[in-house]
Amino acid sequence: MTRGLTIVGGVYGERCIEPAWDAAFGSAGRAAHAVETLVAGPVELVTYVATEAQATVEDLATRCGATLQAHPAPQFVTFSYLHPLATPTIHPHPSLIAQAPAITIKGDVILRYGMMEGDAIIDAEVAVYDPQSAFDPRPFSENGSKAQRLALVLNRMEAHAMTGIEDPMLAAKSLLASESAEVIVLKKGSHGAVVVTATGEHPIPAYKTDYVWKVGSGDVFSATFAALWGCQGMAPDQAADLASRATANYVNTRHLPVADAATLQASEMSPLKPGNGTIYLAGPFFDIGQRWLVEESLKLLTALGASVFSPVHEVGPGPASYVAPKDIAGLEESDVVFAILNGLDPGTIFEVGYAIKKGIPVVALAQNVKEEDLKMIVGTGCEVTDDFASALYHAVWKLP
Repeated sequence: MTRGLTIVGGVYGERCIEPAWDAAFGSAGRAAHAVETLVAGPVELVTYVATEAQATVEDLATRCGATLQAHPAPQFVTFSYLHPLATPTIHPHPSLIAQAPAITIKGDVILRYGMMEGDAIIDAEVAVYDPQSAFDPRPFSENGSKAQRLALVLNRMEAHAMTGIEDPMLAAKSLLASESAEVIVLKKGSHGAVVVTATGEHPIPAYKTDYVWKVGSGDVFSATFAALWGCQGMAPDQAADLASRATANYVNTRHLPVADAATLQASEMSPLKPGNGTIYLAGPFFDIGQRWLVEESLKLLTALGASVFSPVHEVGPGPASYVAPKDIAGLEESDVVFAILNGLDPGTIFEVGYAIKKGIPVVALAQNVKEEDLKMIVGTGCEVTDDFASALYHAVWKLP
C-alpha cells in the first residue's frame, strides 16, 4: 500500500541575523520539504495562511510537490533570531496572535504539529504528534483528536509540561498510557533520544556534525520519523535512528529534502557520546558587547548540560596577583576551554596557550579575525570556527 502523508501545522517566517537566514518555513512547511524523497504517495500541507503570505505559502508547497489546503488566518507570524540558539522574538507577540477556528481533518497518516494561530483536530489511522511549544504544550487527545495508532515526538520540557512529572522516562511512560500511544519518542538533545513502547526502551544516538544549524531541527526529526514509521511501516527504533541521521545532515548543511532511507542507513556518521566535566570560558568582558557574549555563552553552555568555570563570575575583578592564580587554578581543573577570540584579547590568548601546554582541548570562536593571526592557535591543534552555535556544541562534545 502506497501511503501519503498529511502534514498539519504552522508555516511561519524565519529570520536569523548570525548566520543570515530569511525564509518562510515553520514546522509544517519544513516538514513538507523534508519528506519529499521519503513518501511515495501524495503529500498534503494543511495550514493557516494570512492574506499577505498567500503567494509565499503557495510557492513553498509548489516547490516540494505538496498539495496546499489553506485556512484563513488574520496575520502572518514571524520568528526572529539573533543566532540559532537564541530565544526568538515572535511577531506578533504570542499574546496578540488572534486565534483562528480550529482545523478539522481526517486522513490515513497525519503528522500534526502544534500551532500559534489555532489548533488542529485530527482523525487518523496513523498519527504522529509533535506539540512544538515552549510555552504550553497540549496533550494530543485534549482537543478531541484521535488515531488508531499514535506516536508522540517531544522533548523533555514538553513531556514535563504535559504530565507534571519531572523524571523524563516516567513522564514518557505516563503519556504512553494516558494518550493510548503506541510509541513515545523522547528527544534529549545531544544525548539523542529514547523510543519508549509497551515492550521496552530503545536509546537512539545523536550524530556529530561539523556545523550546527538548530532552527528547524526538531521539525526535520518529526517529519522523517512520520514518513518512515507512519508511511513506510518501519519499526519505531529504526525510524527514529534514521530520523536522527537525517536531522544531523540537515543541521550540518541546511539542505532539504532529506536523503532516502537506504542512503541514510548507509551513511557513515559518528554517534555522539556526551561526556561530563567542566568547560573553562575564556574571553574578554570589558565592554557591553564582550560581556553579553560571555553571558550568552555561559547560559547556553549550561543549557547544553556542561558545568562552566567563568572567570568573571567565579573570580571577578581584582589585581593581577589575585585574579591570575585563581583563573589558572580554574583552568587547570577544567576539561575543555571555550575561547572567544574576537578582538584577540591578550588574556584569552594566554589562557589558550596555557591550555595547549597542559593538553586541554580548545574550541575557539573567532569572528572577523585574520587567518594569519590564528596561525599559532590553529597550528597547535585548536578547533577554530566563526559560527557561535557550532562552537558551543563542539566544546560540549569534547567533554570526556
